Parts: sequence; structure tokens; C-alpha cells
Amino acid sequence: MSSFAPKKDVAAVAGAGGDEQVVHRIRITLTSRNVKNIEKVCADLKKGAIDKKLHVSGPVRLPTKKLKITTRKSPSGEGTNTWDKFEMRIHKRLIDLHAPSEVVKQITSISIEPGVEVDVTINDR
Repeated sequence: MSSFAPKKDVAAVAGAGGDEQVVHRIRITLTSRNVKNIEKVCADLKKGAIDKKLHVSGPVRLPTKKLKITTRKSPSGEGTNTWDKFEMRIHKRLIDLHAPSEVVKQITSISIEPGVEVDVTINDR
């Protein structure tokens, strides 16, 4: 048996019969331009995971990406050199869970705020 075998739930290994559920390490990545929406979704996900008695770490706040564009105001290039500066901030959060995939489907079925992108990845190593 390899040392890289997926971890199994202790209760499922102890019981010889029945259904076995493999516990996965799951990373949920949330990205949004609106801080209030992303924080609300993070709080809802964490509350749902704690209610199911799962091991949760996060939300980890990653650095905000600032996308900047500086452009001239005058379309023809004539006149005073005046500039417009535009900025879009992208906020990112990480939440790590240790849970079976069926439980994660139940947790992530909450209503997600508009403008929040959710990415779920499963890491077994």
C-alpha cells in the first residue's frame, strides 16, 4: 500500500460494512470586486461548515489586485495634458475544508451573492 493513499474517515474505516466516505481536502476560492458580497458568502460558507462539524480554516484574505488604466481625456491629443485614472480592485478569499464531497455539495448550495465567483478544487495530497 502506498503512503499517498487518500485519507479515509476514521468512523468509516472502523465499520467494516456500510458506506465509506473518503475525506477530501477541499479548497474554495472566492473572487469578487465587491468586498461586502465576498465577505457575506465567506461567512455563510464557514457557518454552514461549522454547523456540519467540519474542520475549517479561513477565510484567508489574499492581497487585492489593483488593475489600473491611465488614459488621456482629450480624444484628439490637442489642448492641455489632462488624464483620467481608472482602477478596478479584485478581492480574493480562500477557505479550506476537510470533508466528503457530498457534504461540500450541500454547503456550496447556498445562495451566492451576485458578482462573486466560486472555484472549488479537491486536493488529496
